[in-house]
Amino acid sequence: MENFVWKCPTRLVFGKDVIGTVADFVQSENGTRVLLVYGGGSIKKSGVYKTVTDSLKNAGIEFVELSGVQPNPRLSLVLEGIDTVRREKIDFILAVGGGSVIDTCKAISFGDAVPSDKDIWDDYFMVKGAPIPKGINVGVVLTIPAAGSEMSNSCVITNEKTGYKRGVNHENNYPAFAVLDPQVCYTLPPYQTACGAADMLSHMMERYFTPTENVDYTDALLEGAMRTVLQYGPLACKNPTVYEYREQLMLAGTLAHNNLFGCGRVQDWASHWMEHELSGLYDIAHGAGLAIMTPAWMRYVYKTKVSRFVQFAVNVMGSSMSIADEDKIALDGIARLEDWFKSIGLPVRLSEVNINGDRIDDMVKQCLDGGRGVAGGFKKLYAEDLAAIYRIAL
Repeated sequence: MENFVWKCPTRLVFGKDVIGTVADFVQSENGTRVLLVYGGGSIKKSGVYKTVTDSLKNAGIEFVELSGVQPNPRLSLVLEGIDTVRREKIDFILAVGGGSVIDTCKAISFGDAVPSDKDIWDDYFMVKGAPIPKGINVGVVLTIPAAGSEMSNSCVITNEKTGYKRGVNHENNYPAFAVLDPQVCYTLPPYQTACGAADMLSHMMERYFTPTENVDYTDALLEGAMRTVLQYGPLACKNPTVYEYREQLMLAGTLAHNNLFGCGRVQDWASHWMEHELSGLYDIAHGAGLAIMTPAWMRYVYKTKVSRFVQFAVNVMGSSMSIADEDKIALDGIARLEDWFKSIGLPVRLSEVNINGDRIDDMVKQCLDGGRGVAGGFKKLYAEDLAAIYRIAL
């Protein structure tokens, strides 16, 4: 096991009808004038918008709205939000939505604190490991379990002018609190639920596939969490209003990305990097892109440490140890994962989302731009490796 420091300061508020208490947590962070950020009309149809705004109004908290957040959240709206924060003298930001809304709010927060001689995109998103300034606090009302951004230090934004999609990981990105009520997930369409399940499962697999030895405890945590998503993802897709299914999936998605499962482990993240180029250039759903790229990555790298893939196949995917050849066990696990993605309606090939191979060179270049040079922690991947994986995904 590697040495590690783990920190997660986000307060998690979980359960039925907790959204009505959101103003209490805003006040606990000394919020008096709030920027309320959300996507489109879904939170108004579901009643979440009314519950949140009633809570704020009843507490005497003023708020200004910023709507229009899209999947693969855009830099242009972040810049608009920064202007609004400064103009309206905002002292707290409240994200009501999923990962795209939350990441938009995180970027607005630290973007407001960026020095005048710096550019939020060029100097932070495009520079790997750049420390971000501390901005005003962000709180979350989660409506789409998927990205885990509600309890993570991660923030991912798309520059729609260039097609680049980049993330910034820093402790200043942690939300102050996250309010999670599984009942708000009842109205999510099956495809959105499926994409969310794929995203949270990928966050676990990026940590699970590691060269680090003696990580039995976090292996057990990850294997249990992955089996939970594999079990309850399809159930929630088919039975959207069963609370027990939604609560299991919602909690799994949140804990998948606060890095508890990654303690003491070298992590990979190559599949995420490669997917970011898909959703950045083609604007497909992130979870769908991960369902395509993850099995392709697995088939390319599994021989690096076959025993890790055998463990995954048997302990997570239910493959039989009676298969004589370790390679066959590993490949059976990968095939079972791919079949699971198919079973919940997700694509597993680029051709299924109308992407051919004519921009593979562009995607490889963008993936390694910004001082990256190499992808992956399980196996180091260079340009020719990434191109090969994209071709496997066709």
